[in-house]
Amino acid sequence: LGSVVAYFTSAKFLLYLGHALSTWGDRMWHFAVSVFLVELYGNSLLLTAVYGLVVAGSVLLLGALIGDWVDKNSRLKVAQTSLIVQNSSVILCGVILMIIFLFKTQLLTLYHGWLLTLCYILVITIANIANLASTATAITIQRDWIVVVAGEDRSKLADMNATIRRIDQLTNILAPMAVGQIMTFGSPMIGCGFISGWNLMSMCVEYLLLWKVYQKTPTLARKSAKVEASELKQLNVTKEGDMKPAEGVQLIIEKDVTGFEPQQEKEVGCAARIAEPFITFRDGWVAYYNQPVFLAGMGLAFLYMTVLGFDCITTGYAYTQGLSGSVLSLLMGASAVTGIMGTVAFTWLRRKCGLIRTGLISGVAQLACLILCAISVFMPGSPMDLTVSPFADISARLFENEPLPTIASPEPEMIFATGMPNLLNGSIVPANSDPEMSPEPVPLISVSLLFAGVIAARVGLWSFDLTVTQLLQENVIESERGIINGVQNSMNYLLDLLHFIMVILAPNPEAFGLLVLISVSFVAMGHIMYFRFAQKSLGKQLFVCHTPDPKAAPDSSPPGNTSTV
Repeated sequence: LGSVVAYFTSAKFLLYLGHALSTWGDRMWHFAVSVFLVELYGNSLLLTAVYGLVVAGSVLLLGALIGDWVDKNSRLKVAQTSLIVQNSSVILCGVILMIIFLFKTQLLTLYHGWLLTLCYILVITIANIANLASTATAITIQRDWIVVVAGEDRSKLADMNATIRRIDQLTNILAPMAVGQIMTFGSPMIGCGFISGWNLMSMCVEYLLLWKVYQKTPTLARKSAKVEASELKQLNVTKEGDMKPAEGVQLIIEKDVTGFEPQQEKEVGCAARIAEPFITFRDGWVAYYNQPVFLAGMGLAFLYMTVLGFDCITTGYAYTQGLSGSVLSLLMGASAVTGIMGTVAFTWLRRKCGLIRTGLISGVAQLACLILCAISVFMPGSPMDLTVSPFADISARLFENEPLPTIASPEPEMIFATGMPNLLNGSIVPANSDPEMSPEPVPLISVSLLFAGVIAARVGLWSFDLTVTQLLQENVIESERGIINGVQNSMNYLLDLLHFIMVILAPNPEAFGLLVLISVSFVAMGHIMYFRFAQKSLGKQLFVCHTPDPKAAPDSSPPGNTSTV
């Protein structure tokens, strides 16, 4: 009983609990805000698309700056500030949405509808701020705090990373379903009120949990600061052996300011202050490029350039091929199960073969499964037709003035019952077609192979994701964890943005098979980059799989030396 109590009061469990609360609120909000924007704009995806573009662009541009802010401030301050900003933004957004739902008719008549447009802009802006704060929280907790709590024990770090991912997988499915049920039996306005209330309660509990974890882990109070002599270059921090900070006091190891440093500080003008964010942005990307794990990070980012996931694009395509919303819900559940299997496989493989080789094995497993997706393109039932121009859909509307497709409005109960966006429950039909006509039956061999490959590949995908995550945790020096992981997030969003642009350029179903082949190619390129990283790190020992000695002393080599991972 004592060991059970000790576990439930340990810093590790409290960190899990705080992450579960935070992730649950995030997943509810991300699902709900998309549905709210669709509902508010007359069952159009325009506002949702704008919101997605703003979010991706903001993280792409500000990822390095957010990471730099994480590096330059104390851990507790960063965690508490990002937590308060994120949850306050969601609460404010929920309140504004409730007002819009209540008074939409009146708002439409005021100032010719411009006041309602202003409300839409305000919602998207505040929601974007919440997402940026969520990015800061993820960087500081999942890339920094977790490393400190695990200490020198890399096996413990791997287990904690895997547990965090399992929590993510479960909340990805359960949170949208929960809020979907609330909106089904209530209304969108009740959904807004529930999410706002949840975030208010969650913010208070998470704040307390962060404080408890901070108290139980004294090493969180000591943080190496970045020396500003040469911006963001990897450096050897001078050991301050004589410095013994008081309990609970943040230790920032700073450069000794002597000579002409104060004079330079005084001479910093307005132009330099304006240029500072741009310099930080540039130097952050340069520092990322100079990391020994650069190729591994790039390999992970390339995996975002794919339509082979459970986003609205692939699931919307499956719906057009004859799969119902209930079947898609089951497939999403199966993908969560295989994702959890990937986290289990990661911990087992890392113990048997080491961290870097785990990434290689995971990559091979993912690619082998994605071959099924490539084969599905050429199977009966696939709509791929390379004789049809991918741009025919766009050019027809641009030059022949054809109307844009509309989304058939389903029953309100269908919108939220499965916890899935309207796109999956309402079919996309051209304005000049008859929605009452039943579509011809489509052979399911192609779409079945497609989803079999996508679901099976998630075992390798999540194992690979955990591998690269831990490589970044172990090999990036403490004073640069924030900015390097901020740039990594920017790279991920950049490739994710490119995959949406690819779909916009080739939106017709006949071109989806081509998108699948392009996606498999990008995944393959990502794993080739990782193979090159592994080859540089392990050399001739690359294919020598041995069981690491669990009794071996922790690696004492300086950060950045990947050959000893």
